[in-house]
Amino acid sequence: MITSTNVTRKLFNIQEYHRLIELGFLTENERIELIRGELIQMTAKGTPHSSCTSSVVNELVVLLYNQAIVRGQEPISLPPNNEPEPDVVIARYRADRYSSKHPSVEDIILVAEVFDSTLKYDTQEKLTLYAEYKIANYWIFNLVANCLEVYTQPFQDLQGNFNYANKQIYLPNAIVNIPQFPDISLNLSLIFPLIS
Repeated sequence: MITSTNVTRKLFNIQEYHRLIELGFLTENERIELIRGELIQMTAKGTPHSSCTSSVVNELVVLLYNQAIVRGQEPISLPPNNEPEPDVVIARYRADRYSSKHPSVEDIILVAEVFDSTLKYDTQEKLTLYAEYKIANYWIFNLVANCLEVYTQPFQDLQGNFNYANKQIYLPNAIVNIPQFPDISLNLSLIFPLIS
């Protein structure tokens, strides 16, 4: 006779996650991120994804030199149980370049993901997570549709769901203003031709 028992998942907070890394249970090569307390295996990056991510990071580093910190595929801290690793982050400038801590909500200007095979994850899981933490600017470089999706104005609806009120689409020949830097723009033609 088989009896039914309730199954619960073990969820981790950031401190427990870091302890797993310290103890060697997780390594950098495993490409794991902590999302809502769960350890999520990130998908392998193909050539278009890597090329686009590198192009975006390189362009932003030049444009924002000594005005902001641009990070590529590095963790951000969203306590108590989230440490995602977005493809690109623009964070407030700090002289120590975040050597003592990962950028957190108050530091983050923009988070960007590059999509070639993870659109559902990036537009549902990650989008709602970033909206919940009120990250004002979320960009998706959509390599399938060959466009930039820009999400702004995070909100929570009456059912408790998080989303962004505003979505804009930019084609590969557009010039897009960088949030909080009104005089600085990213020319998307420097990003998208590399993946066509």
